[in-house]
Amino acid sequence: VQLQASGGGLVQAGGSLRLSCAASGRTFSSFHMGWFRQAPGKQRELVARIIGGGTTNYADSVKGRFTISRDNAKNTVYLQMNSLKPEDTAVYFCYVNRYSGRLDEYWGQGTLVTVSS
Repeated sequence: VQLQASGGGLVQAGGSLRLSCAASGRTFSSFHMGWFRQAPGKQRELVARIIGGGTTNYADSVKGRFTISRDNAKNTVYLQMNSLKPEDTAVYFCYVNRYSGRLDEYWGQGTLVTVSS
């Protein structure tokens, strides 16, 4: 199983980026998919997640600005980030997981998002 994250980069405050995370190796339609981020000197935090049925959850700090979506046919999860702020600067990690008697969880390698003021 591999998760390949992409789409990070440098953007000015107020700008937008779209992160993608393509999973391979098995089918993930029944898995939760999502994004965490970790800023320098801070703990990793959940940014957004989407379950198999399409229900989404967001961190309060990104509600109204970020949108998570998934394409099960492509085994891919996306994070559209609008109105970016300098405090959104972090390494963003995608993950997939499912609990079915035991936890199956996989992580991507991280993609850096830098928002300049």
